[in-house]
Amino acid sequence: MIIYGKQVCLYALNKHDKLIETLYLTKLSLLPKEIVKKYGSKIKLIENKWAQKLSKGGNHQGILIKLKELPIPKKDEFKKNSNFIVILDSLTDMGNIGAIVRSAYALGVDAILVSGIKQLNYSAVIRTSAGAALDLIPVVRPNILDDINELKQVGFKFYGADLDGEPLEEAFFEPKRVLVLGSEDRGISKRIKAKLDKTYTITMKREFDSLNVSAAAAIFIHRMGYAIK
Repeated sequence: MIIYGKQVCLYALNKHDKLIETLYLTKLSLLPKEIVKKYGSKIKLIENKWAQKLSKGGNHQGILIKLKELPIPKKDEFKKNSNFIVILDSLTDMGNIGAIVRSAYALGVDAILVSGIKQLNYSAVIRTSAGAALDLIPVVRPNILDDINELKQVGFKFYGADLDGEPLEEAFFEPKRVLVLGSEDRGISKRIKAKLDKTYTITMKREFDSLNVSAAAAIFIHRMGYAIK
């Protein structure tokens, strides 16, 4: 897997050295000397045309990293070690998913489960999350209803973002909680919505349909991180 761009690559180099397989640079001067020294044996200087090829035309800024395989968390891990989980239902835009992961990691979410899609472009998610997806790895769950039932059995309560829900600013949440976010065009799917304990909406100050799903996610996650019963 290739990631690129100065900000996300520096994050990976500073926090996830064990995941670094190869560090590609167009110039050594692009990175601090201490990092160049640390990764000396893994650095490969390449021409800009090869950097463009590796990044598939993206804005690589002369810095690219080939990562080792990500350590995807297993089901038992997020069941046992989580109090706050986010489920993304049928979100397909990697930019939105990455932005949600970034907010979720910063605001204390323990796990992110993704349903309704076959696979994630982890490279894009890592990049758009500014590297946060290396710490909070979103996991694709093809049988999300099974996961929901199992989480309910161990005491989790499920809360959904929905335009017809109760005001979010008045809400309080159980300590073991799951936030479910649906796609911007369709919302939460019926099969998952039927499993929710409560739905909430963000009260608008002006007449407007809704917020971008990543902006709404940040507001929900922040509220659910502090408004605990």
